[in-house]
Amino acid sequence: MTQSHPRITKAVIPAAGLGTRFLPATKATPKEMLPVVDKPAIQYVVEEAVSAGLDDVLMVTGRNKRPLEDHFDRNYELESALEKKGDAERLAKVQESSDLATMHYVRQGDPKGLGHAVLCAAPHVGQEPFAVLLGDDLIDPRDPLLKRMIDVQEQYGGSVIALMEVAPEQIHLYGCAAVETTEDSDVVQVTGLVEKPDAADAPSNYAVIGRYVLDPHIFDILRKTEPGRSNEIQLTDALQQLAEDEKVGGPVHGVVFKGRRYDTGDRGDYLRAIVRLACEREDLGPGFRTWLRSFVAEEM
Repeated sequence: MTQSHPRITKAVIPAAGLGTRFLPATKATPKEMLPVVDKPAIQYVVEEAVSAGLDDVLMVTGRNKRPLEDHFDRNYELESALEKKGDAERLAKVQESSDLATMHYVRQGDPKGLGHAVLCAAPHVGQEPFAVLLGDDLIDPRDPLLKRMIDVQEQYGGSVIALMEVAPEQIHLYGCAAVETTEDSDVVQVTGLVEKPDAADAPSNYAVIGRYVLDPHIFDILRKTEPGRSNEIQLTDALQQLAEDEKVGGPVHGVVFKGRRYDTGDRGDYLRAIVRLACEREDLGPGFRTWLRSFVAEEM
């Protein structure tokens, strides 16, 4: 039954990770600033939040992450130079990132895991439900996952997580959900969660991917959550408590996503994401696809 719940207006983007899988590129450059074709990965994520109606964005950063703030700020010298050259096209691209959303920043002083990063957002979020978007997962704008998750949260209350079916041999790379069906074909109720289980111990092949819509009661749980896997405060562990007891902060539902997702979390998938996105671009795709076919035929 449809219920009335507070409208979600805020998005939280954890961006304090060290990016060790991309060293040495990330020695001095935040991994979130690595380009995916011609935009940094983090801009795709902010654009997704804005497209879902969330234009109040808090980024949880760490040391050496100042370029993230600079990217979403005005660059008057560059804008002036482009304006004098009459380069309106590039000027618009430069101004686009600074006009996207109202940006806020907080530092995660200690790298204590995703759960701790989310907890850093508590003073900004307050007692409102909010969205969390991880930068490793880029969701194609033609498949509006976050908007669907917000709709489900407004219907059921509580928290909503994004799920995707993966092969059993891959489930150890993800958080995994035990689920029950609902009357909506793409929505399940989450009855349990486990972080990166062995395939033999996994309750399903539903993997948690990097989109969450969370009830603010999650903060109270995170404050009491002990370090878990990798000696970090795991968001999955806190969500498990919500799933066990609906009285704490409402139920936990999952939206099963079957759309286009670009995983930039490791080097191989990062390269595949660039190729896929470049092939689909109207300005780059035709020429790039022609070259790619030729390259594969001649070199492979």
